[in-house]
Parts: sequence; structure tokens; C-alpha cells
Amino acid sequence: MRRQPQRVAVLALDGVYPFELGIPSRIFEAVGGLYDVSTCSVDGEPVRSASDFTIGVEHGPELLETADIVVISSISTPAIPVELPEDVAAALKRIAPQARVVSICTGAFILAAAGMLDDRRATTHWQLTDLFRRRFPHVELAPEVLFIDDGPILTSAGAASGVDACLHVVRMDHGSEVANTVARRCVVPPFRDGGQAQYIERPLPELGSIGTAHARDWALGHLRDPLDLSTLARVAGMSPRTFSRRFTVEVGVSPGKWLVGQRVAQAQRLLESSDLPIDRVAEEVGFATGASLRQHFHAAMGVTPTGYRQTFHGSA
Repeated sequence: MRRQPQRVAVLALDGVYPFELGIPSRIFEAVGGLYDVSTCSVDGEPVRSASDFTIGVEHGPELLETADIVVISSISTPAIPVELPEDVAAALKRIAPQARVVSICTGAFILAAAGMLDDRRATTHWQLTDLFRRRFPHVELAPEVLFIDDGPILTSAGAASGVDACLHVVRMDHGSEVANTVARRCVVPPFRDGGQAQYIERPLPELGSIGTAHARDWALGHLRDPLDLSTLARVAGMSPRTFSRRFTVEVGVSPGKWLVGQRVAQAQRLLESSDLPIDRVAEEVGFATGASLRQHFHAAMGVTPTGYRQTFHGSA
């Protein structure tokens, strides 16, 4: 029997960025009938965008009462309120207790001002780290990551990380194959781990220097083999020290952390699409033992490989 689509309510506030406002509908509607996305404002009236036009919406805050997922879209920095306006606070109180809440970029300021992020881990755009920490000392801010899934609340960083956050929701609901299909339709990367660093300003590699892309491509074809920094550096034709430095600049995480993430992602696909025992899955993706797979998988996904398989096996 076909399941009912999940209801997604996207809250548009004055100063909203049009690009970020459109991300939830673009991602969730690409799944094909599994989500029903609608946009609302705090009073049902049009909202002023961060660009030179106004956006009309068809719904008021009552939409939040029946939504399974609520997305708070990003607003421009000048539009971030020092104190939460009464109409915004009243709208947020209408969110159903069981709903999942997702913020994109500066949307985290709205959730924090409402007290919804107190004593939680959260993220926002790296340029606003100092401002966020001054205003909300009770939030455990992690500005270096793309998104943080903290139970019922998921916060994401800059604009494009809203895509990653929405894909993460799809992946958690329907598995990585469905999320990968959506990513291909939208021509975006299928998986960027939430723990991956934001694209914070870093020194660029020297002009004319050899990058690490070839070594990464090679590693993806050899995940089941023992791989270490020296091996990857040799493939790239660099010393281990130079390779590690350039890899971190280009990718935003260390080679070791990237490799674990790729192995976990491959394990997801095997758990969904095969009946291989856990120890065999570990062998296929390059973890030394089933226990090692369980440890890394649970750290990345929050569930055991067995629990993940029970949820997503055959769902694609």
C-alpha cells in the first residue's frame, strides 16, 4: 500500500533569500510523491525577499500545525532580528510537537531566538559565528560543518548546504539510493557528510600544482583494499605531508576522515541492495572487521548497520 506523502511546510520570513527558499521544494518534490511541499508566511501575506521583489505565498501559519517537516529558510543578515518578533514567535509555537525542524543558514538564528536550540548542537554560516555565539551562548555551535542532525532539529550552514540537509532527510527517510536518484535529477553531489567542513576561506593550492582528485578517484575503486596516507600520496605522486596538506585544502577534511566517509557510504548501498552478512559488507568496503564497520557506521549514521538494513533494505 502506498504511504501517505509527508507534509513539508517551508516558512518564508521577511528578508528571505529566494534561492534557499526554493531548495526544499526542489529536493523533496524530486522524490516523486513522497513529500507534499507548501510555503507559508507568519500571516499569510507576501514577504519581502532579500532581492528586489516580493514573494507571494498561499498559506498562513496554520500550515505549521499539520506539517511533518518544517523548514525555516535563510534570511539576509540585516533582516536577522535582535529579538524575535511576536508574530514569528507565535508562528513557531504552532509547529506540531512531533514535527522535524530544518533550518537553512541564518534560519538557525530564528530557532535559537525561540529557544529551540538551547543545549543543542547546531550550525550556521561560518561568517556569522561570533554574532551567533554572543547572542546564544546556550547553543553548542559547530560552525565548521555543513549540517548537524540533532534529533528532531537539523541545522545547516551556508546556502548550498541546505541542499545537503534536505538530501540527508530524504536519505534518512528512504535510503541512499533514493537520495542519490534525487541528487542526479538535480545535478548536485549525492552525498556530502554533515561533518565535512564548510568552505571557509583557506589558502589555495599553489598555481600549477597537482591536485588530489586522481587519488580520490583511484581510492573509490579500491575501497576494499588496505589504504593509508602513504598509498594515496604515492598514487598522487606527492610526499605524504604534501598530499595531506593539499587534500585538506581541496576537500575540507583529512584523507582519513574522507576515506571513512566513503566506506560508510558504500556500506549503506550494500546494506540496502544486498543480503551480505555484516562482516562481508565490512570486507567489501575496506573495514578490517565487522566491529570496525559497526563503530564507524553508528558514529556517522546514528544507527547500527543492522538497524539501517531493517529500515532501508529494498526500499529503493
